[in-house]
Amino acid sequence: MPKLPLMCDHRCMAPKTARARRLGIALRTHREAAGLTLEAAADEINSTRSTLSRYENAQTLVSPATVRALLTLYGVGPDETAAAVQLAKDARKPGWWVSYSYLLDRRTIDFIALEAEATGIANFEPSVVPGLLQTADYIRGVMRGGPHTLSDEQVEQRVKLRLDRQQRLTGDEPPILDAIIDEGALLRPVGDRTVMGGQLQHLLKMAELPNITVQVIPLSAGYHRGTRGSLHILEFADPEDPIIASVETVAGQMVLDRPGDLRTCTKIMEHLRTVALSPAASRDELLRLLNER
Repeated sequence: MPKLPLMCDHRCMAPKTARARRLGIALRTHREAAGLTLEAAADEINSTRSTLSRYENAQTLVSPATVRALLTLYGVGPDETAAAVQLAKDARKPGWWVSYSYLLDRRTIDFIALEAEATGIANFEPSVVPGLLQTADYIRGVMRGGPHTLSDEQVEQRVKLRLDRQQRLTGDEPPILDAIIDEGALLRPVGDRTVMGGQLQHLLKMAELPNITVQVIPLSAGYHRGTRGSLHILEFADPEDPIIASVETVAGQMVLDRPGDLRTCTKIMEHLRTVALSPAASRDELLRLLNER
């Protein structure tokens, strides 16, 4: 087949959205089914092994023309090729978070892009209220107490970013959010008494929504499997999209997608649900903490 001229794909870096991941998995699956190595396939389209690997790992955006060339090489039928080409076009559409890319590191942007497409979000937080359930004043307190010294303008930019992330929870077709919070996070003051009181009231209000469940792990549960750090698990509507886990480290957000890591994270989340109070008992605990302020 004719060689495909190299395009700007190697420069078109973008967050790992669910669509980009789905496309990368499809490209790898079809290449392997065709019995081609990365080197052989890359040579056929006048590319390189590393570039093709980045396509398959969703580290670089792949153009619709390149997708068509690859799937033609792999002997994929016209209907499936057309669907993949459309997926490549969709993956290149900028998300709402693009305007905030300059604020955050690549790994955090990757996570936000995935979260924006998730239909199910499970989040455990040991030290702070989950970001999707934070009030504006609470966010300000967190940002001012973070590892970086931020100007007032930078704080407000991050407040707006987090509030924009929260819009999906009350929009059309909102995701299911299961939020598990260690009681220590609710006892730790962020801002003044008014800020914490407003945050507790907000948690109670959000827990009334049909798509949101809030559970509290009481201090009486002792040391548990989530004590070491926060954990997110994202699920997606398309069965071709595997779940994604994310943990927070001192170096930032780390996205995990290896089967072994996912099994471990899923088991930890299941354990946290069992040691947490029921949603009804958690509501009572939130009311108690609010009344004691």
